[in-house]
Amino acid sequence: MSEKTHSVTALAIAAALTSALATVAVTAPAQAADKEKCYGVALKGQNDCAAGAGTTCAATSKVDFQGNAWKLVNKGACVTTQTPFGPGSLTEIKRPA
Repeated sequence: MSEKTHSVTALAIAAALTSALATVAVTAPAQAADKEKCYGVALKGQNDCAAGAGTTCAATSKVDFQGNAWKLVNKGACVTTQTPFGPGSLTEIKRPA
């Protein structure tokens, strides 16, 4: 390939990446705006993040409805989601051991 072909290819790739990143930047906040963290509603190993000390994050909850593990849910749905321990919570739930 010639140097000109390399330059054109590099510019095309850069333009495509810029376009893709701009799309992600626009849609990610919009998706996050209609979601909220809901503690105590995730089933074992299905949390989105925050499952307590010694865990790394997503899919690390050890029991169903773990109080310090959250799942992203539609805004407004958390406190109406019922579990065997009561409704979900927008803050961490302290459950007896």
